[in-house]
This record gives sequence, structure tokens and C-alpha cells, in this order.
Amino acid sequence: MPLPCSCLKAIVFTALLFFYATLTLATPQDRECVIVLHGLGRSESSMGNIEKTLIENGYRVWNEPYPSREADIETLAATHVSLGVRQCEEWKTTAVHFVTHSMGGILVRQYLQSDDIHGLGKIVMLAPPNHGSEVVDHLKDGSVFQEIMGPAGQQLSTHKNSIPNSLKPIPGTIGIIAGSVTSDPWFAWMFTGPNDGKVSVESARLDEMADFIVVEHGHTFIMNHNDVIEQVLFFLKQGKFKAGRHGDRLYDGVPRDNDQEVYRNR
Repeated sequence: MPLPCSCLKAIVFTALLFFYATLTLATPQDRECVIVLHGLGRSESSMGNIEKTLIENGYRVWNEPYPSREADIETLAATHVSLGVRQCEEWKTTAVHFVTHSMGGILVRQYLQSDDIHGLGKIVMLAPPNHGSEVVDHLKDGSVFQEIMGPAGQQLSTHKNSIPNSLKPIPGTIGIIAGSVTSDPWFAWMFTGPNDGKVSVESARLDEMADFIVVEHGHTFIMNHNDVIEQVLFFLKQGKFKAGRHGDRLYDGVPRDNDQEVYRNR
């Protein structure tokens, strides 16, 4: 027996209401953009695991390559970071976050020296040379290093007048993940304290950071580890890192286990 016309209309109307509700009732992540920036000499594929996870968790993600070895930091920040910001604006997202590896974090700091970002949210930096790298100190004058690393590589020394050490504090809620297991043991003699093979734990810090953890991974592939990706997601949602993971060394204000060492902002 066919349904009365009034019943069919009611069913269609209810279905349409449900359809439009699923379009408009998006989760907060669906309205948030994450700009992903790879490091010096790497490509967007190096951040592929993080990009995939962010997309699976509902974020709009911009992860594009840039010629990291062909220009200086100022030029890279002005030309590349601005593209990501513009894309987030075109997507009409309500928040703009960053997830960076190594020099990618310096590009964000450089960009924010002169440009504002509407809706700037969280900035998660993985192994950033925020005060330069001892490796650059020792190798920057060599022709091979200059050829391979390009102009930006020359700017990442620990000298007090280097680009990383000359940048002013930036806005945003900043979380930093540093590594303490070397991925480059041949550079070990260049460091005097904990490091990831390219960047020391101390160099990764910023005075304006909201939270800081040290994980037992090396510089080159720190972004591929599940515990790091988990911490990135947690920080984007909570503005702090997740406490209680075995092996993580946590910043001020986060509870520690008896077998964990706390690195405090000195």
C-alpha cells in the first residue's frame, strides 16, 4: 500500500534536515587549518605521516614543498609561509595552526616578525634550532656544506647575531618537542649536552613556549614516530603536551613519573 503524499513529504523533509545538519555541524577540527613545514633539505613527503594523521582527525592541511636550499630564511618565509596562510584564508577556516620540523620552525618565527595571522592558534615545533645548531658552527665555512645546505643553512649557527638568535618573541601557543637520541653519531663530538644529532635540547627552547618535552628520538625522523604524532595532536587540541608517557621528559607544570627527568626553563 503506497504511503500518503503527506507522509512522503515528511520523510523527504526529515532526510533533508539530517543531510544539511551533517554539513553544518562540523567538529572544531573541520574548521581549523594546519600549515605543515618541512625542514632544510627535506620535502613535503617527510611530513607525510603527520599530514595523513591530521587529515584523519578532521583538519584542513597544507603541506607543500619549498626550495629550502636555494634561498635565505627571510625569502623562504616571505614566499612560502605566506602561501600557506593564503590557502587557509581561502578555506575560510577559523584557526591557523603550524606543525614544523627543524628549520620550518624558524620560517614561522621569521614570518611572524612582520606579518600577523588572523586566527593564529597553536604552533608545534619538532626539533627546531631556535638558537642555532652546533653542527652549522663547525661546518658552515666548508665549501661542501655551503653547496649542499645553501644560503639558509649558513644562517643557522649559534652565534648571537644569527637569524634564530635575532628573532623577537612571537605570538601563538607554542609547543616544542626536542630529541635526545642522536641520529648522526658522527656529529656527537660537536655537542656538550643532550642533542638529537643536529640540534641540542637547549637550543630548541623558546622563552615564549607554553610547553616543552624531550623524546628519545633523533633529528632526522622525529616526525615519523607515533608517540610524537600523538603529542602533536594532543597539543593542537589542548594547548599542552600529554603527560605520563614513558620516556618523555616534561616541561614545568606537567607531572612527572619517578623515572622521568624534567628539563626546566633556565
